[in-house]
Amino acid sequence: MKFPKLSLLISITVLLTFSLSSQDSISLEGLWKDYSYAYNRVPGFTFMADGKHYSRKEDDQIVKYDLTTGSMVDVIWDSSKYKDVAGFDGQFGSYELVDNESKLFITDNVKSLYRRSYFADYYLFDLESKQLTQVYDKGQIQYATLSPTAEQVAFVFQNNVYIKDLKSNTITQITFDGKSNAIINGAADWVYEEEFAFAKAFFWNTDGTSLAYMKFDETAVKEFTMTLHYDKMYPVYQTFKYPKVGEQNATVSAHIYNLAKKQTVKVDLAEDPEMYIPRLKWTEDPDELCVFHLNRHQNDLTLYLANRKKGKVKALLNETNKYFIDITDDLTFTKDGEGFIWTSEKSGYNHIYLYDMKGNEVKALTTGNTDVVAYQGMDVSNGDIYYRSIGDTALEKKVYRVNIESGQKTCLTPMKGTNSAQFSSTYDYFVNTLSTINTAPTYTVHDRQGEVVRVIEDNAEMSKIQSSVGTQPAEFFTFTQSTGVELNGYMIKPKNFDESNEYPVFMFLYGGPGSQQVTDAWKGQNYWWFQHLASLGYLIAVVDNRGTGGRGEEFKKMTYMQLGKYETEDQIDAARYLGGLKYTDASRIGIFGWSYGGYMSSLCLLKGNDVFKAAIAVAPVTNWKWYDSIYTERYMRTYSENKDGFDDNSPIHFVDRLKGNYLLIHGMADDNVHFQNTAEMANALIGANKQFDTYFYTNRNHGIYGDNARLHLYTKMTEFVLEKL
Repeated sequence: MKFPKLSLLISITVLLTFSLSSQDSISLEGLWKDYSYAYNRVPGFTFMADGKHYSRKEDDQIVKYDLTTGSMVDVIWDSSKYKDVAGFDGQFGSYELVDNESKLFITDNVKSLYRRSYFADYYLFDLESKQLTQVYDKGQIQYATLSPTAEQVAFVFQNNVYIKDLKSNTITQITFDGKSNAIINGAADWVYEEEFAFAKAFFWNTDGTSLAYMKFDETAVKEFTMTLHYDKMYPVYQTFKYPKVGEQNATVSAHIYNLAKKQTVKVDLAEDPEMYIPRLKWTEDPDELCVFHLNRHQNDLTLYLANRKKGKVKALLNETNKYFIDITDDLTFTKDGEGFIWTSEKSGYNHIYLYDMKGNEVKALTTGNTDVVAYQGMDVSNGDIYYRSIGDTALEKKVYRVNIESGQKTCLTPMKGTNSAQFSSTYDYFVNTLSTINTAPTYTVHDRQGEVVRVIEDNAEMSKIQSSVGTQPAEFFTFTQSTGVELNGYMIKPKNFDESNEYPVFMFLYGGPGSQQVTDAWKGQNYWWFQHLASLGYLIAVVDNRGTGGRGEEFKKMTYMQLGKYETEDQIDAARYLGGLKYTDASRIGIFGWSYGGYMSSLCLLKGNDVFKAAIAVAPVTNWKWYDSIYTERYMRTYSENKDGFDDNSPIHFVDRLKGNYLLIHGMADDNVHFQNTAEMANALIGANKQFDTYFYTNRNHGIYGDNARLHLYTKMTEFVLEKL
């Protein structure tokens, strides 16, 4: 399996030609242009109030279906009939059934801003009167949301919050200081959107009498500019506020607008420019707003109850952690107003707890040495909590139900692999998605007891494709790294595997805090690229290092203040383990990662220069000083607090160690991990007189896609692997 040096170029050419042309092999064009190996997906279900039906967008119609049979019941709306009404173009992007399913909220002409933020045109359609009205006609707006009484719509326009009364058709502007790159009302700034995972920052109370919203004063936040090229005389510069580690964040405040009085009160939190407000959530009492208050180190969280009339606050719950606290949307107030559901890692594993409204813990609803990975809701009528948890091993995930009163626990999806459920409105049915590492997802409808009602999609064709191209099974393994910790991995052996040969090893990783790559779940497009490389004679391997998820808090958070150190040590140990197998060639080990994985692959090649021959880094962080404040400080604190932690674990400080082959790739319009990381890394490599390969992608963001970008990227990476390994 070792290519003679003189015939290397010929061998590469032959292999590439074969891989791109043979009908019985996995081609890169089939993978990234034609998407020939994409499995049949079943989109998320928009369940209707009765719990037995769901609606779905089909072309320009909204169609009602029976969940248990799959039969079409009715066409709820045909948008083509309303072309040119109220400025509507006859097509739409998404919808929401509102006001007891008597109205439709239509979203159209969506223009994305960042990962979650967007601008759009919004329309409201009355299913009874058949009237279509545009919410706002002065320009595109953000996040239009109907009040619980269906009498008002709140939205954001040009960084200000507005409320439209649907009866009188009058619009009230409730904030006036919104300004680009200065003040944002009702929408999150870049770093909150990215790291606290929300874009809409206003919320109706339960009876629609008040609207809570957040204000971001980002005047003092430093700006970052991306250069975009559109075949014009001069490039376009996109400038936005981006707080890097240790720099000034936006000053954030919470406000409550009273519709009847047309007055706004500011929530009376102590003035603290360093605090975060990662969530606002109304309780079942329309007079009480719950405000999350998180310190900048993100290890001290207090839930406050704020009175809507005066904005005065009282503490409901405080939680501290010696590392950091992950923010989720799991807080759920019980309908009786007597308590709330909360998830916490305080036991060493993530579990679900019931508290009363004085902040006292009533009981733990889940226990044990396995992490709850997703709280999925409460069935009030039966007193049941639904959740998704690690299964029998860290590789599996299953769906469970637990009764609040009795504590009786039921596994609804005992099937081996990775299960993920979406529940109907009444919890009478759920749709389960099940996959394993070697089988594409199947979608099935289950009843309340977990029994299968029908199969929606089994992706049987995918199995036929796997058989026709001769895919190799992914095999799980474990090994013990140098300090005695057992780590999980999987490998795909080369096609026509022969133990008497020595194969090159190509490793893939992400490795970031709480992530998991080694799971018994379908790996999508990467699965097929790995199979492509296996067909060309490579052994593929993936290992989850310390710091990843599914194994409790201590395993996940032990990388605190030393992000990258233990992960790199584990991946180097993994490479040594793999290189020691009798059927591998220890002199030809490569590694590839994207984003945090690109950061890791860079560190591995530099710190493990006696182990790795080649590395591909896509969109890597190369110095933690250049990444955003919330993410970096959560795990590393600031540079002034943790200089050694930053310097010892940033690839840019180790470029002098480069011995192997390095491919550095980045999108020039990456608003997340800035192109600055790659530009500075390249400059440092040049200064150290180190040769490397680099590719950049004009106007592409962190995902690098569109106009053949993925095909172009994976063609380059495949050629690099073939040449360098």
